[in-house]
Amino acid sequence: MTYLTRFEFNTARRGSRTLLASPQRLHAAVLAAFPAGQAVPGEQGRVLWRLDNKQNQTLLYLVSPHRPDLTHLVEDCGRPSTQTWQTREYAPLLARLTVGGRWAFRLTANPVRSTRKDENASRSQRFGHVTVAQQTQWLLSRTDKHGFTVFEGDSKEPDVAVHARGMSKFARQGRTVTIATATFEGTLEVVDPDALRHALVHGIGPAKGYGCGLLTLAAAG
Repeated sequence: MTYLTRFEFNTARRGSRTLLASPQRLHAAVLAAFPAGQAVPGEQGRVLWRLDNKQNQTLLYLVSPHRPDLTHLVEDCGRPSTQTWQTREYAPLLARLTVGGRWAFRLTANPVRSTRKDENASRSQRFGHVTVAQQTQWLLSRTDKHGFTVFEGDSKEPDVAVHARGMSKFARQGRTVTIATATFEGTLEVVDPDALRHALVHGIGPAKGYGCGLLTLAAAG
């Protein structure tokens, strides 16, 4: 079973401001929504999350193979007097994916390239793409693998736009982690429903623990 959850932050509360300022703290808060062992990636998928800012709302979206309990977030960051999170089964949407179907999509990702820092380096390193053109090409080069193409309109240009580009830095295990992020929005066409289902529950790209990789779909307008 897979679940899609939406939680609304009350940004006037100190707890919200503390969590939203740190991908690392928010990562820990997301994992705390599941008993030990339920947040481990498996065949059914993994825990994916994304922050969306929409018209004075800050929303947390979660896709997970187990139903989350966000009571701790409500107590620290939500509105306890109202229902601040909703969870529904994801299977009905996954079942609707068919070849040729068109969907509006949203994805926050960590577009990177792997290369050696210098010719003497034994291992490659990840470097973030930072321009809109680089980030867009990063996505377009991966769509076949994930079972879809980005729809092209009459102008023959891919229907995808890059929003909310940013950079996060935080300390982890004695070193500084830097994550370049980009949010993609557009229209996709399903090529391989099974591959797309896999992408929806397993994520796209690196830094999945820190709010990247969650692809969501909505009916195309």
